[in-house]
Amino acid sequence: MDVRLMGYARCSTREQNPDKQIIALRKFGEPKEDIVVEMLSGKNFQRPAYQKLVSQLKPGDVLVLDSLDRLGRDRDGVVDEWRHITKNMGADIVILNVSLLDTRKKDRDLTASFVADLVLQILSYVSEKEGLLNRERQSAGIDAAHKRMVKYGRKPIEKPANFEIVRDLWECGEISASEAARRLGVSRLTFMVWIGKN
Repeated sequence: MDVRLMGYARCSTREQNPDKQIIALRKFGEPKEDIVVEMLSGKNFQRPAYQKLVSQLKPGDVLVLDSLDRLGRDRDGVVDEWRHITKNMGADIVILNVSLLDTRKKDRDLTASFVADLVLQILSYVSEKEGLLNRERQSAGIDAAHKRMVKYGRKPIEKPANFEIVRDLWECGEISASEAARRLGVSRLTFMVWIGKN
């Protein structure tokens, strides 16, 4: 039976880059077409690409990840998912940056299995804790910014000098909203916001 290697790379946001993970997976022996890349948070397992990948795993297949936190951030969820894949599905998991987390070593003695389970518990705990700390830091940063009166989002577009003239033409029905927006050099939506119609 041929062993299929299936790689999974994940970044929490589109601003992050999965290239480092992909390079590590390819060095391990993953063909490019067998690497699934997903740009979603690891807070739970409701990730479409991940769910599709796992549904294709067969006994003896190997799910390969660069690090445990790519699997997920919730400790209990990670441990449950690990057991589901390795025990219920009969597939293996390899975590590249922790050599002890490689379930392909079926002939490990009891001590090695115990150590691997312990490492999984510790690392998944650390991963979950790190996620919580990141959220706390983010919240503290937002609170501090609010206290400093920092405003988020795009800077509002200032109304041009001819706004009132163009608005009056629109109100009299001499020009359409689209024409008014064109004359002001803004989108129709912006014009509608300025006149309080959106």
